[in-house]
Amino acid sequence: MIVRLMGEGQFEIDSKHLDEMNRIDNNIVKIVVKGDERAFKSEFKKLIDYVHRNGKKMPDNILKPSDIIIPPADVTVKEAQEIFKGEGLVPD
Repeated sequence: MIVRLMGEGQFEIDSKHLDEMNRIDNNIVKIVVKGDERAFKSEFKKLIDYVHRNGKKMPDNILKPSDIIIPPADVTVKEAQEIFKGEGLVPD
């Protein structure tokens, strides 16, 4: 599975990590509904850190279609309210 971290590039991550990414993503959806900036930043950082820890950075000269696109680390909770809707970024 290919995950794009906006502003950082693409990471290849084994699909066995999809459940944990989905769990974090679902938490983010609940948080953005409440508009809690601090909780959002904390949980969103967990998602980005998870991709960094478990994904393999792809060379910048190789571009593949992304299965999941994660916004840049500096996204605000207000912006996230437009992005993290329904089932969020990570499909169930």
